[in-house]
Amino acid sequence: MKRIANLYIRVSTDEQAEKGFSQRDQAERLIKYCQVNGIEISELIYEDHSAKTFNRPEWKRMLTDIKKSSCKVNLILFTKWDRFSRNTGDAYQMISILTRYGVEPQAIEQPLDMEIPESKMMLAVYLAAPEVENDRRALNVFYGMRRARKEGRYISTAPVGYINRHTEDGKKYIAIHESEGNILRWAFSELANGKTSTEQVWKAAREKGLTRGSKNNFWVAIRNPLYCGKIFVPKFKGEEAYFVPGQHEALISEELFNEVQLVLDGKTKNQRPKQAIDDNLPLRGFLICPNCNKMLTGSASKGRSRYYYYYHCSSECGVRFKAEYVNIEFKKELRKYTTTLPNLTLYREAIKISYKSQTAATRQISDLLKKQLADVNSKLSKARDLLLSDAIGADDFKVIKTDCESKIALFEEQLFLKPKNAPDLAPLWEMAISSLSNIEKVYEEGTIEEQRLIIGSMFPEKLTFDGTQHRTARVNEIAKIISLIDSSFGGKKNGTSRGFFDLSQEVIPLGLEPRTPTLKVLCSTG
Repeated sequence: MKRIANLYIRVSTDEQAEKGFSQRDQAERLIKYCQVNGIEISELIYEDHSAKTFNRPEWKRMLTDIKKSSCKVNLILFTKWDRFSRNTGDAYQMISILTRYGVEPQAIEQPLDMEIPESKMMLAVYLAAPEVENDRRALNVFYGMRRARKEGRYISTAPVGYINRHTEDGKKYIAIHESEGNILRWAFSELANGKTSTEQVWKAAREKGLTRGSKNNFWVAIRNPLYCGKIFVPKFKGEEAYFVPGQHEALISEELFNEVQLVLDGKTKNQRPKQAIDDNLPLRGFLICPNCNKMLTGSASKGRSRYYYYYHCSSECGVRFKAEYVNIEFKKELRKYTTTLPNLTLYREAIKISYKSQTAATRQISDLLKKQLADVNSKLSKARDLLLSDAIGADDFKVIKTDCESKIALFEEQLFLKPKNAPDLAPLWEMAISSLSNIEKVYEEGTIEEQRLIIGSMFPEKLTFDGTQHRTARVNEIAKIISLIDSSFGGKKNGTSRGFFDLSQEVIPLGLEPRTPTLKVLCSTG
């Protein structure tokens, strides 16, 4: 049968193809081989891609032509097997595909007869050697790059703000790019202030002339410790990741870099000082405009002899109230939630009952485990007594001991892991009772910060002052229950169940005998 061949000529890079002699040398040797052996040449195929895979443009084109029924090629020639592939697994698979289409791959300088089984061993050697060489070269490059990092050298293309340079003896290094470096310094300083977002700083840097890098690249840059003079050495095998001082010039100080990282992480220690709150405007930030539903602000107007304070709307609606009058009306509103001590005492007792019932399960589990542990210890003690009195043998005692010790270990572990006893809340109850029974007094005598804490706690959805009284969308649930103004203390709808805390009871007060049945106190255990 007439042999028709494609001559496959491959180098690894464009530079080798353009400036090297390998392609021309391969072509010359392949053409001469065909002339000597009477092989017809169908096509010369030039490739400049790596042989790690067969994902190469010219090879894929050639393979497509081979799969066509009109193709007459039955031979693919190359100089050595490393021109064909440097991956053993892929090479065997490709040989199988070519054989299926009646095409034989062959290296003219490493010829193999595929019909001889032993040739496959030689093929494995020819294919594995380049693969091993590739792996060794890659490993050497990796170790070399890691050693360079450990020595503080930056080994990649210069990042934004820097430029690649060479020393007189040919060593590479990075130097600060004058214009880009100044823009980046400004960007780090702006970010450290915490007043401008990262995107705004990036846009401003672009306007200043920072042309290299997208927004994502800018984000990566401001997170890169390279700019404060450090080189990152990644984790490898048993060696943890760490930083080393770089040989390049730092663009910013380490202190500035750390400040920027705190800002980006939302952990900046340089918090803006809180705006001072005037004692005459405790409700500032808690009042909603009755006309436009915007938040009312507060300010002072200077009169002839003193300042006059007002809560007013910053919109065009013109709402304005005297702060003195609004503050007085708020105290009246707060007085509604002042609860008498007897009611609060009963409320405390109700909480104690509920609290004890909710924590009873924990105590019961603990008591049960302690009882079971005591029973097992008692059983083990009795078994020892029986062993000493020769009532049971050593083997029986060993079985009993093993069983008891396993149970003891289990019960002790459960006791250790069980929820701990609930803390004593009595001091907190007493403090709460004292404060709630004198909430108006606590508010009047408290500092401005304490007053605002009370307002925010009791009225989580702000207040609306309509000129005569305060209204709110929602009051703190505990305040509603304790003060007996919540509608839930009314009757329940038919078909709904009552809980202990929903019940209102008329309790006859304790007094001198005989007790007067007409004197009653309405209390809530809610």
